[in-house]
Amino acid sequence: MAVHRLEIDDTSVLDNIDAGQVEFSGIVDDDEYDFAVQYDLLEALSGDRPDGDAEETFRRFSDEISDAALAALARNRDANPVIVSENDLE
Repeated sequence: MAVHRLEIDDTSVLDNIDAGQVEFSGIVDDDEYDFAVQYDLLEALSGDRPDGDAEETFRRFSDEISDAALAALARNRDANPVIVSENDLE
């Protein structure tokens, strides 16, 4: 089954500095999933490693992150959270 759209729950976006990732929940095809976007993906998109501004960077690149999260979900629907990394960028 093809994944078509990810609706990010903006209220769930959290910068987990200790883990080096931004975590969020989202809905895909009426199912809710938890995601963790690694800082390497944010760095690849922005050109800079997050330094207290990971949530801002996440929001600025939310369309690209959504596409990468869908790629990560297609690779492993059973993961919790679904880890989204630079490798998921198209």
